[in-house]
Amino acid sequence: MTRAAMLLALALDTLGEPPTAVHPVVGMGTYLHRARRGWRGRTPARQLAEGAAGWALGTALAAGAGLAAARAPWYVQGALLKPLLARKALFDAVQEVGRALDRGDLPEAQRLLSWHLVSRDTRNLNAAEVAGAAIESLAENLSDSVIAPLLAYRVGGLPLAAAYRLTNTADALWGYRTPDLEYAGKTAARMDDLLNLAPARLTALCALLTAGGRGWHAWARDRRATPSPNAGHPMSAFAGALGVRLDKRGVYVLNATGRAPTPADLKAAVALARRTVTLATALLVVKA
Repeated sequence: MTRAAMLLALALDTLGEPPTAVHPVVGMGTYLHRARRGWRGRTPARQLAEGAAGWALGTALAAGAGLAAARAPWYVQGALLKPLLARKALFDAVQEVGRALDRGDLPEAQRLLSWHLVSRDTRNLNAAEVAGAAIESLAENLSDSVIAPLLAYRVGGLPLAAAYRLTNTADALWGYRTPDLEYAGKTAARMDDLLNLAPARLTALCALLTAGGRGWHAWARDRRATPSPNAGHPMSAFAGALGVRLDKRGVYVLNATGRAPTPADLKAAVALARRTVTLATALLVVKA
């Protein structure tokens, strides 16, 4: 049943995202925004407690909803699992950036990158940096938004998959080192790190295997070069497999001996991501 539900979720993903009004991740985001508006803490300890409580309640609600559907038929579970992953949306976003770069429309590529894929300011990035940032985001989000939900479902069914998605969404919204989120977002960020330990490494392994072994040296050397304990694994694997240098100014350089990324590399990156998902899915559905 687990195998069939996972395959159905991936098949349904080719149709795109459900309407916003019924999308569970949108509901999670609404909850997280409301929780943040209710915070009143002025001290680090109070902020940490409020953030931890907000994460714990949200996770309990998400897991509880998953538990309520845990005995549903496989096709219902597959339909409910689909909104917790976002393969098509991720690939489409990266391809949009690539098409803008192909046209030579750097401002539009910068806008699309900022709108769909990254939270940093993209206005001063050159074409190679935009392409590189899109590849980085593709690799990281392939783990966070595709492989991780599938692995969570494989291990713990809908309750764990829903709890994972709530945690990952909380990290995306709260996990910043700003004065108001440094402590309030810490629990969500640390739990997201924990839950992504296995998916990030599985994503990197599958990317390297489907690339025919290219990229092993870059991954071995650079997987710990990023501030995140997890993101460096898939990103360095993609950098090495594609033969490109991924450079986030003043933060990290992955595969420093690689060439500057081009729009063609975005197409190759999406193709690599497709193969990675195929292999990871095959591994996850074995004896499922």
